Amino acid sequence: MRKSLNLSGIILAIAAVLAAGVALAPAGASAHPSIDIAVANWKFTPSTITIPVGEPTTLRMTSTSGVHGIKSDELGIPMTPIPNGKVVIVTFTPKKAGTYVLPCQIFCGAGHADMKLTVVVTP
Repeated sequence: MRKSLNLSGIILAIAAVLAAGVALAPAGASAHPSIDIAVANWKFTPSTITIPVGEPTTLRMTSTSGVHGIKSDELGIPMTPIPNGKVVIVTFTPKKAGTYVLPCQIFCGAGHADMKLTVVVTP
């Protein structure tokens, strides 16, 4: 009985070490930026984000009211609907520094024309 208890303890310890190793990034590895964006009728929050050129970036967008969408050929973001209550994840790598304005792509009512996400890509 004692041997099986010790073996179980060793197996649990190894499993814990392996799980921690998977969860931790290796030394020197850089994490890709991830930006949470709240989407609601007629606004993105934040409305302006700044990211570095050439680095993969992930947008985690959640709509709290209505269905919205973004798209940018210049940034490599395909037409992406953002349904109410869902988390939508888009990853892209900006190739050129500049300021990009992404208007909402799905008509969402009276303030639709003013709904824009500005992406500033720095060198």
